[in-house]
Amino acid sequence: MKYKNLERLVEIIETLRGENGCVWDRAQTHQTLTPNMLEEAYEAVEAIKENNPTHLREELGDVLLQVVLHSQIAKDNNEFDIEDVAKELNEKLIHRHPHVFGNAEVNSPQDVVENWDKLKQEEKKERKSQMDGIPITLPALMACQKISKRAIKVGFEWDKVETLMDCVKSEFDEFFEEVKNNDKNSMEDEMGDILFAVVNLARWYKIDAEQALLRANKKFMNRFRMMEKLAVKPLEEYSFEEYDKLWKEAKRTIKENLVK
Repeated sequence: MKYKNLERLVEIIETLRGENGCVWDRAQTHQTLTPNMLEEAYEAVEAIKENNPTHLREELGDVLLQVVLHSQIAKDNNEFDIEDVAKELNEKLIHRHPHVFGNAEVNSPQDVVENWDKLKQEEKKERKSQMDGIPITLPALMACQKISKRAIKVGFEWDKVETLMDCVKSEFDEFFEEVKNNDKNSMEDEMGDILFAVVNLARWYKIDAEQALLRANKKFMNRFRMMEKLAVKPLEEYSFEEYDKLWKEAKRTIKENLVK
C-alpha cells in the first residue's frame, strides 16, 4: 500500500464511529463538528504564518481528521464516503486542468485562473447570478473580497483608483452625517459601506484584506504587550498623553529589537 497510514486513518475513524467505538465520536454530526472544522482550518493557517513545518504537519492532520470524520458520518447516513469525496475531487482537478490532462494551451498563471473560472461556470449551470455560490458563513472580509472579485469579472469596476478613493471618502462623510443624527441603525449601515469600500481599495492594489487585518491585529497585540512591560504603574492610571508616549516608546522598542 502506497498510503498505508492514510488507509489506516480511515479504518480508525470507522472504528471510532462503530458500535463498540467512542461515545463522543458516535454522537457527532456535521452540525456539531462545524466549529471544529473552522477552528482547525484557522490553526493550520496560523502554522503556515509561523513557517513551522512541524506545527503545520500537526495542524494539517487535524484538518484531515475533520475531512475523514465528516465523510464517515456521511457514510453512516448512506450518503457518500471518503472514496466518493476523492473521486469527485480527482474528476474536478482533471477537468479544470486541461493544459495538463488535455490539449489546451496556457501561457501564464492568469490563463490558468481564467480557464478555471470558465470551466467552473460551465459546471455550475444552476448559478444564474455572479453572487450565487458565495458562502454566507465566510468571514465578512473574505466574503467582501469574493463579492467584489465576482462583480469585476463582468466589468463592474471603478475606472481609476482616484474614483475609488472618492468613494471611500464619501462613505466616511455619510457615516459622520448619521453620527450627527444619532441614528445607530444608519450608522451601522454606513460603517459597513466604509469597510466594503476599503476592502475594494485593498483589492485594487492586490492586497488581501483579511491577511492585512490579521497582521494589524498581531502588530497591535505585540505593541500592547510591550507597553505592559514598559509601564511603570498600572495602565489604568495612565492619562491619554502618557498612553500616547508609552505607545510610541513601545513601538520604538520593538523596532530596535528587530534591528538587533
